[in-house]
Amino acid sequence: MKRHFITAILVAFSVLTLPTFVMALEVSEATQTCLECHETVTPGIVANWQKSVHAKTTVVEALKKPAISRTISTDKVPTGLGKVVIGCAECHITNAKAHKDTFEHNGYQVHIVVSPGDCAICHPQEVEQYSKNLMSMAYKNLKGNPVYQDLMNSINAIQDFHRGKVTYAKKVDDSTEADSCLFCHGTRIEVKGMQTLETDLGDMEFPILKGWPNQGVGRINPDGTHGSCSSCHPRHSFSIAVARKPYTCAECHKGPDVPAYKVYTVSKHGNIYSSYATKWNFLATPWVVGRDFSAPTCATCHISLIANKDGEVIVKRTHQMNDRSKWRIFGLIYAHAHPKSSDVTIIKNKAGLPLPTELTGEPVSAALINEKEQQKREAEMQKVCLSCHSMGWVKGHFERFDNTIKTTNQMTLTATKILVAAWEKNVAKGLAQKDSIFNEAIEKMWVEQWLFYANSTRFAAAMAGADYGVFANGRWYMSKNIQQMADWLDFKLATKKKK
Repeated sequence: MKRHFITAILVAFSVLTLPTFVMALEVSEATQTCLECHETVTPGIVANWQKSVHAKTTVVEALKKPAISRTISTDKVPTGLGKVVIGCAECHITNAKAHKDTFEHNGYQVHIVVSPGDCAICHPQEVEQYSKNLMSMAYKNLKGNPVYQDLMNSINAIQDFHRGKVTYAKKVDDSTEADSCLFCHGTRIEVKGMQTLETDLGDMEFPILKGWPNQGVGRINPDGTHGSCSSCHPRHSFSIAVARKPYTCAECHKGPDVPAYKVYTVSKHGNIYSSYATKWNFLATPWVVGRDFSAPTCATCHISLIANKDGEVIVKRTHQMNDRSKWRIFGLIYAHAHPKSSDVTIIKNKAGLPLPTELTGEPVSAALINEKEQQKREAEMQKVCLSCHSMGWVKGHFERFDNTIKTTNQMTLTATKILVAAWEKNVAKGLAQKDSIFNEAIEKMWVEQWLFYANSTRFAAAMAGADYGVFANGRWYMSKNIQQMADWLDFKLATKKKK
């Protein structure tokens, strides 16, 4: 009887305390107003937020932590955020005047799209670093570059077969672009008026957003900022644990053009992750190598603050993802040193094309980081490696990687020579004929040479997943592709002679 009585008391206590969870955490009046409806309307969102660090601490409490343990970078308490946790209103109302998507909602001026400009209130360093990152300009670097816009159109445009020829539609619809390349690169979010929608709480007015939904890394937001923090820190938990796991990067780095996740899974690091990750601590700050994790993830190498068991910092946290990278290894015709500016549309090669190299591989050196900066970034990456490996091991790995950069560029150059020969011999139309360089069979083979096969080989070398860079999508296919391009050219020339 006594046992049943105690059990009843515990159950009653838990039931009574559940509804007051939010109230006990000093929630602002505006956020509480949001929660009163959204606990019913969007319970998943509220539940995710309740599990987040945002819901469990205030800025004041966060600033009391040692600097090495903080996940915010502001050094002072933002106005109005001292005593309350970061809730709905703190993200969706605070910068209302800066947002074109702001609208009146239940007595508050609310904006739908939370941008890096909003996150910068508490995370100014992270936002500043990210703005220097190529990802932040992913939309403009794709859409603002005529060469890559042409490649994008050759992928997304509806094709037709008429009178023995394949033709491409002149315009690609916005939905197709948003559902393909811009899903990761980001869309431009624009307000196109207001609409009345029927909700569980009655008819309500909401903005019509073009380009929404999207969480691409270079998204153009209604407040003019670039990027989306939720690309890596998903709403509404904004979890550091999620961002540290390779599955997050795999959302956009899995296909043959950027096969980082596939290479990782076949690497020794990926094997260790698959075997032991359930025992790792993905929430610890600082993240201690050997204690919290025993093999790197994407974040370990490119972003995270890593420390040793004595609390000494091995590498600082950075949201400029190329801070530890000597080479830019994917997405471009040839691997090259990283650009100085995150806006690569400003680069022009000798041919006047917005590319960081010539078609023959020579770098546009003035637009790229110099050798000193390259070595500095590589040294930062090697600090991560040296926390588990000897100097000899690390030195040997990076020497092999540099050699792979050299050889894959050489194989791409060979493919380029065959393509240029096809243009010069008038069996394909290229730049001289002011035609697309992506719409013929030999041109598509050329694209695969660098966008798929060279990229895969470089990723495999960089991430110690060598098998993927041989037969899976690497060296074998570079060799095979060159032969197919050469055979295509011979066939076209032979056919031309007969005519």
